[in-house]
Amino acid sequence: MKMKGKAWKFGDDVNTDLIIPARYLNTSDHKELGQHCMEDADPEFVRKVGKGDFIVGGKNFGCGSSREHAPIAIKACGVSAVIAKDFARIFFRNSINMGVPLFESEEASKGIEAGDELEVDADTGVIRNLTKKREYRAKPLPGFAQEIIKAGGLLNYVKRKGIL
Repeated sequence: MKMKGKAWKFGDDVNTDLIIPARYLNTSDHKELGQHCMEDADPEFVRKVGKGDFIVGGKNFGCGSSREHAPIAIKACGVSAVIAKDFARIFFRNSINMGVPLFESEEASKGIEAGDELEVDADTGVIRNLTKKREYRAKPLPGFAQEIIKAGGLLNYVKRKGIL
């Protein structure tokens, strides 16, 4: 699966409160959560981000509380994937469960700048910076995680498998 879009750059230790502020946790409506994604980090983010774009972070992306609202907000605002040096483990698993692909690459995290046009091959983990004509490698997600993402999340995956 290939994804193409623009990079939106954030720094290290982007916590779940920055991804979706706690004041919006009184709803479970995905569309509403998406309207407030990254609001405290960049109040204009949801007006600027395009469908298929990427969030690029530094180290420890998704740290903080274990709320599932964070990857839901990312997905609902149209972001196709998150690229970072590394991810907080609970955020990583929640993102897979919600159908949000994640790519760990220190090289990509450092080399990609805001506004760069990217193409990501989820099957191989190759991240192409079309703006800079550079290529980075991320470890591709394991097959089972890719299946969950392609199904749109864990709930859809288990329904398709007849487990639920």
